[in-house]
Amino acid sequence: MNTIPHRRQYPRYAAVFSTKCSAKEGKFRDLTRDVGAGGVFIRTKQRVRQGGRINIQFPIFAFEKNLSLIGTVVRSEPEGLAVMFDEAIDVRLFKDGRFPGNMKEDERFATRIDKHNRL
Repeated sequence: MNTIPHRRQYPRYAAVFSTKCSAKEGKFRDLTRDVGAGGVFIRTKQRVRQGGRINIQFPIFAFEKNLSLIGTVVRSEPEGLAVMFDEAIDVRLFKDGRFPGNMKEDERFATRIDKHNRL
């Protein structure tokens, strides 16, 4: 049984879409694993130190612009980075459980993840 308390303030959604990132360690493009109003997990091999600042751009084609967010890396692991946004994003971006990114419609379906990271 998982005894670690749930620490997220906002629910997370499994969602795959493109990101463009910039940190002290460099610039890179990778895909998300999940996202919520308060943060995102980016699948990447790029190492960014825990506590490091990062700028993340998400293409929002429904609005023909990029959503640019700044956050802090709260976890860095071999699979990628967990980032907490400085300011929560408007969850209405997840219209009908989908984020209007640049992936194919069937690839960007967002499914809510529970506090134990289960779909």
